[in-house]
Amino acid sequence: MKAPLSLLAAALLLCAGSAFAADCTKAATQAEMNACASQTLTQNDADLNATYMAYRDKLNKAQQNQLREVQLAWLKYRDLSCRFESSASAGGSAASLALQTCLADKTRQRADELKNLAGCQEGDLNCVR
Repeated sequence: MKAPLSLLAAALLLCAGSAFAADCTKAATQAEMNACASQTLTQNDADLNATYMAYRDKLNKAQQNQLREVQLAWLKYRDLSCRFESSASAGGSAASLALQTCLADKTRQRADELKNLAGCQEGDLNCVR
């Protein structure tokens, strides 16, 4: 009986978090700002994953393997970099906001990088098709 109650509580918390993030232009409390940062990170991550998969599908097998290695290294870099960049707020009420904002920003930048790679012009020496 404990497990179903825990799952219900978790589901309610997720719903509550979504309610906070409904209008991020009016986020005023730390909880609302955290929820908005989480929502932005989730959206940017979904965009990055879609961009990555679409680009990956255009590549040959060897290039796909290279891209996967690059992406795994980038994920490690992003996470370590954001932990460092947000370390000044560690332990504080804004720690989650600082970390998630950094992660969201770097994730958006990476999605843009992959979009540029996917749309590069033929003849570009840095173009992988």
